[in-house]
Amino acid sequence: NRNTNRYNDDLIDNPSTRCPVALVLDTSGSMEGDPINELNAGIQSFLQEVKNDDLACYSVEIAVFVADGHGGRCLQDFTCAENIDGFSTMSAYGGTPLGQAVNEALNKLENRKSQYKKTGTPYYQPWLVIISDGYPNDYDWEQAADKAKNLASQRKLVSLPIGVQGADLSALQRFSNKPAVALQGLKFREFFSWLSASMSRVSASTSTEAAVNLPAMNSWASI
Repeated sequence: NRNTNRYNDDLIDNPSTRCPVALVLDTSGSMEGDPINELNAGIQSFLQEVKNDDLACYSVEIAVFVADGHGGRCLQDFTCAENIDGFSTMSAYGGTPLGQAVNEALNKLENRKSQYKKTGTPYYQPWLVIISDGYPNDYDWEQAADKAKNLASQRKLVSLPIGVQGADLSALQRFSNKPAVALQGLKFREFFSWLSASMSRVSASTSTEAAVNLPAMNSWASI
């Protein structure tokens, strides 16, 4: 992987305070058609908007995980937006092993945090964004949900579950200490635009501890 060396050296070469963002995306069969197309377009525009921000492009580290018929797996490990050329197109297939994908994301996040600590790289509270249109169908998903919720309760994680039409919001809410948010229609691009604006505010924050005022969610959320 040609990103691996850049990824390791990057913590030494780039002194920016990091904000790791793990995107856990439901790419199960029910996302076929417009939903998966809009989701693909949304994450590409998110990357572009973060890269266009002079601070966020060196600060925000993006990782992408998917949950589908092939299990829960990592498509892109944590690395600065600046180092990512683009994401490969996702297709919709099979079931929704959301617990597996979240576990994978939390494990990769732990690894990344230990690299930050080793190199003395400061970091903001990591984000976990979960987007699903269904109900987790792996047998131990509740264990992964409890782990994410506990980290969020301890202020070690911002956990943001987003429900696409048809999602079980009460199941998604298990992954966070805050309510799951329903997406209006297929406003993935609007959501990712909000997320990149949020990342800009976090990256510009002078303190890794201070709470950041995030933009209003009304452009994409059914509130």
